[in-house]
Amino acid sequence: MSGPIRVTVHPPSPTGGRRVRVDGEILGLAHNLADVAEFLRRAGLELDPAEVAESPWIDWRGAGPERWGGETSG
Repeated sequence: MSGPIRVTVHPPSPTGGRRVRVDGEILGLAHNLADVAEFLRRAGLELDPAEVAESPWIDWRGAGPERWGGETSG
């Protein structure tokens, strides 16, 4: 079975990090673009961290690739 790979980076957690899924399987909790690139590498997808932010096949939910959660206010 082949087809487009679905990568989802979930909304930032209040405590920091974002869950990363590939085709429905959770790969881990990323804290930056390098983490996402590493999870994808382990899944057989080679991407440079700079390419991760611009990739059209990654669904960034809740915020773009510049937000990772754990921010404090005031």
